[in-house]
Formats: sequence, C-alpha cells, structure tokens
Amino acid sequence: MTGLKKAGLIAAMVLGALVISAAIVMGRDAFTTGTAQPAQQMPWEVKALPGGSSQVLGLTLATMAAAPASGATEVKPSTLADAQHRWSSDFQMAVIAAPGETGTLEAYVESASIGLITGRLVLTAHATDAQIQLFREHAVKAEFMESTTRKYVLSTADQVMALQAPIIAVGFIPSAHLDAATIEARFGAPAQKLSGQTNLEYWLYPDKGLSVTIDHKGKELLQYVAPAEFDRLRKPLQNIKPAS
Repeated sequence: MTGLKKAGLIAAMVLGALVISAAIVMGRDAFTTGTAQPAQQMPWEVKALPGGSSQVLGLTLATMAAAPASGATEVKPSTLADAQHRWSSDFQMAVIAAPGETGTLEAYVESASIGLITGRLVLTAHATDAQIQLFREHAVKAEFMESTTRKYVLSTADQVMALQAPIIAVGFIPSAHLDAATIEARFGAPAQKLSGQTNLEYWLYPDKGLSVTIDHKGKELLQYVAPAEFDRLRKPLQNIKPAS
C-alpha cells in the first residue's frame, strides 16, 4: 500500500470514529443541550389541545372527561396501533392486574427512541372491564411481575382488538439521569413540589398533564395524561407533603 493510500485510509478511520463519538455525546446530552432532532416532539414539548387533551411524544392522549364544550374541536386520540406503527420493533401488549383488581391494558417499548433520547415507554389504554376480562380469559400465558402483580399476555386474536384502544396515559423513563436543574430548564418550574420517600421527589405540572418523579438513587419517571385528567396523577400523591 502506498503512503498516499495509507494516509487516506487512516483519515477515513479517524473521521468515522469522530462521527460515532459525536452521536454518543449528542444522545447523552440531548436533554441539556437541545441537539436532538428538531422534527421529533421531545418529552418537554407538551401541546395543549381542545377539549382538555394534549399531544406528547407525538401521541394524542384520550380524555375520559365529558364531551368538549360547544364550539370546541373534537380531537381524535392516538391508539395503541399508532404507537405500534412508530415503535414496531419493540412493542408488547398485556393486561397488568394486582390481586383483587380487574387490571389495565398496557403496552411496553423497552427501548423507545424519542429523537436522540432513548428510554422505556409504558402506554396505558382505555378498555372496558368486559374487554379486560376477555383478554385475561384468552391470555396465552400469565406470569408474575413484581410482588403479586400478574401480567396476562394477549392472544393473537385479542391483540387486534386491543390495538384499537385509545391511549390515556404515557410513562417514559429516560435512559439518561435527569437532575433537578435539567428538568427545570426543560420543563419549567412546577406548579407544586412534593417530597415523598427519602430519595423521591414529585414535580407537578397540571397545565401539561405531567408528573415528574425525581429519584435521587435511580431513574426518573415522566408520567403524562390529558390535562383535564390530571387528578389521576395527583390523587395517588394526596398524602405526600409539599417539599420544603
């Protein structure tokens, strides 16, 4: 190999390494530097919609509230089929039920890409008690998760029905750790802060339908519902004292 060809090969290898390194840094710092793909709706970009709904992560959340006031434009919510179309390579559905409960229809994406940000995505969809019971009876298998909570894997036939269910809540656990300063820089100051267990803090954004759980010893959790349904996020925290 001539010296000129060798120099060209080395230059190409160095350039490739720089490109890979840049991509890794961009993904890690997307929350703090804003370098993520602008075409994607990022976790901090919550769009309020008519009728008390909202759009988050490119999904329109359904509301269980009364019909919108006269003159408002009704918004069609996203379904689990819409989410599957977007994250088709890593999409699972199941009924999750604690003892004594009917359960909820949920979908999981273990590694969802939101622009250059990745994380675990949990989608909750609306299904009637009768549908949930049907899914449980037809489940191809049932297995324990944490404690006594059970996961019922849907049959192929029931998956077709479940995919039409509207999404009513979204949970996102970013792979990257988010500190309080980063969260406030991206989402703004919360309407209220609650202090739970020693390592947990809850930031509430009613106008966004958003609750951010800051875990000082683990991963953060972003939970979204339609703003009109924010009490569904606030109610489980009603006994937790405001942060000092």
